[in-house]
Order: sequence, then C-alpha cells, then structure tokens
Amino acid sequence: MPPVSSRSVKSLATAAEAGRHQREWFAELRRRVAAGEPFALLNADVPHEIFRTMDIPYVVGQWWASLVTAKQRSGHYLDLVRRRGYPDYSEQYNAVTLGSAFDPEPDEGPWGGLPKPDIIVGEATGDVTRKIFDIWGHEPGVTFFPLESAAENEVPVNWWELMPHRWEEAVGTARLDLLTAELENLVRFLETTTGRRFEESRFREVMALVNEQEEWNRKARDLIARARPAPLSVVDSIPSVMLPQWHRGTTWARDLARSFYEEVRERVEAGVGVCREERARLMWIGRGLWYDMGFYQRFQEEYGAVFVWSMYLAIAADGYIRYGDDPMRALAARFAAFGDQLYTPPWSSEWYVKEARLHGIDGVVHLVSDDPRGSYFTARALESAGFPVLEVHADNVDTRTFGGDVADRVAQWLETVVLPRAGSSRTSAVSTISDASFAAGGS
Repeated sequence: MPPVSSRSVKSLATAAEAGRHQREWFAELRRRVAAGEPFALLNADVPHEIFRTMDIPYVVGQWWASLVTAKQRSGHYLDLVRRRGYPDYSEQYNAVTLGSAFDPEPDEGPWGGLPKPDIIVGEATGDVTRKIFDIWGHEPGVTFFPLESAAENEVPVNWWELMPHRWEEAVGTARLDLLTAELENLVRFLETTTGRRFEESRFREVMALVNEQEEWNRKARDLIARARPAPLSVVDSIPSVMLPQWHRGTTWARDLARSFYEEVRERVEAGVGVCREERARLMWIGRGLWYDMGFYQRFQEEYGAVFVWSMYLAIAADGYIRYGDDPMRALAARFAAFGDQLYTPPWSSEWYVKEARLHGIDGVVHLVSDDPRGSYFTARALESAGFPVLEVHADNVDTRTFGGDVADRVAQWLETVVLPRAGSSRTSAVSTISDASFAAGGS
C-alpha cells in the first residue's frame, strides 16, 4: 500500500505517555524512599518481578544511566568515578550509575537525583561488571546480592520458538536449577531485610501481566516487520517499549504495550510512512545511543533510510514470554540465558540474522562497545547471510568515544553499499511481481 501520509514522526502518543508516567513514577519513588521504605538498584538482566511482587521500590541501573546521558550528564558521573581512582573508560553503562554513589550533591542529579540504594542486585557477568557491583557493596548501608552467570554447552536451534513453553529444553535443567535456587534465596533475603512478604498469588498475577505485555510487544514487532512503508522508526519504538519494560508486572505497562500495538496498527492501516520515500530499511544492533537519539532520524529525509529495528522491541517479543505451572522456575527461565540471547553466539548471531530477514533489512549499523561479547561473530553471521554491516566502535553513554565522522561514514556507506543493493533488489522484486501478474493475465 502506498503511503497516504508521509511525515517525520516526532513522538507517538504512547511514547509521550511513557515519558510522562516515568517522571511521575520517579517523583513518587523518591517520596517513598525519603519516607523510609527500602530501595533497590537492579541491573537490567535480573528478575525485577520479585521486587514488583513484594512492592519494593527499585530503579534499573541502565535506565538511570540512559537518563543521565540524555541530560548530557554522563561525563560528570564518569569524572566522579575517575576521581575515586577507578577506570572511567570501561563498562561505562554501569560505571555512570556507580558515579551517583560518589556525588557530593546527589540532589542535583536529573529529576532530583538517584536515592541511595539499600540493596544492589546484579548478575556476575564478567570480571568488570562484578567489580563495579562489589564497589557498590562497599558503600555504607548498601548490600550487594550477586546472581551467578551460568553457561550451557548445548545451544538450541531457533531458541525463540522454544522459549514461551519449552524453556526447560532451551535453557537447560542445570542452569534453571541454579537460578531458581538463587531466586528463592533472594526472596528469603528480602523478607528478612525488608520485612516485606512474598505472596505466590501476587507473584502469579505479576507473571501473567508480564506475559500479556510481551505478547502485545510481539504483535507490534511482527506488524512493523511486515509493514511497507515503515510506520515509525526506533526513535519512537524504543521509549514506547523500554519505559514500560521497567514497569513489568503492572497493569499500566500491559495497557501501554497494547496501546502501542494499536497505535502502530492504525498507522499501518492508514498507510503512514515515517519518511517521504522509503528506499532502505536499517537495523541498529547495540544499545540505544542515548546522548544523540536524533542520530537515527538524520538519514530519513536525505536518503529514505529508516532504522526500523532495535533490540528493545525484538527482545521483548522473543526473550521474555514464559508460560508454566511453576512461576519461580519460569522466571528463572526468563533470565538464565538472557545475556546469551543478546550477546553470545550462536544464540545471538542466529537471532539477529532471523530478525534481519523478518524485517526485510537492507543494511545493519552495529554499535560495538568494549564490554558486550560476541560482536565479531554477530557481524560475520549477518554478512554471511548477505546483509551489509557497518561497525561503529563507540560507547552508548560516553560521548568521548563517538567520533564526529560517524554520520559521514553512515552516509557514505548508504550511498556506496546499501542503496545500490536495495535499489537493485527492489527492482528485481517489482519485475518478478510484474511478470507473475502478466502470466496470470493481469495488467
């Protein structure tokens, strides 16, 4: 269907609502913590659902780092890390948030600043990440609760098809036994230290709400993948998906996921395109470029190149849904292989190729940071599958690493590699359709 409307999308209604809610939620969280409630700082790859069930206020460290970076304040917090004698050039995504612990004027931070946590929970992936959390644990009044990072020799084929119901087969019994036991220990630790009770009936409600939320995200992902032209770019899909993701297990997050799908569907049915003439569909692999989200829109008007894919909506669709009679084991299955899905080949590399094919991608821009592993294999797998890849070596929260020539490099790559190939493939597709139509007696 040709676009009946072509305009640059500034913000979906769901993206605006997500931003509004996030501000109100954080203000309320600060009030609760100031009143004496326990407060937790959680890593993105740990089970937040336990804290949701127990009504323990928490903030996700990566969200806080993204907010700080969007406010152009990451350099300040990295400087505080450096002044303490720690490296400011390694694992910046977590180091930025660690800098908040060293701020002599914490209330001057974005939105009033990050409250001091009582509890830190993070997965012990890699030497650097574990050391950052250990430093948090040395702060007065802060307890670090680590979760182990286990591996499995057997890698399932098409894990994304197995995960909703056959997760035991996909993840492996030994890994699930370990994480389930650790989560049960976490519950006992939280009950002892906070006085809150863990109620299984409430836990089942939270798990059901999460599944509903991610099912709506899956429908939105599939719709965007099929839609021509692209109804929106990642600039709008990222906040519409990720802000509710930090509120998993609430009716608000479930309902916003449904509204996001409905808003995307309305655009598709109306033939709305994100740019005047779509010539190429791009994939952004890596974390969001929080200090310059406008980067993704620069190539739409001049080149008709739209970033239609980011990992945030895709992993919501394929990486979270878990059904089963044992909710704690299902929760363990949600996170036991979470890092593998995004960063460990062949888990990650095969998934990226699948997603590139599903979305009709013409080219991939790959943000390669120092800490995520498997970047080399991801790029090689995509190139072997026929997708041009441009690697950008930079950190998503450290502006010092992002050279001024990146936009020029992307533009040159589009002009010399992506657009000629995309144009050729589209011409071939139109020719094939025309030939088939003629053979069938069409005109």
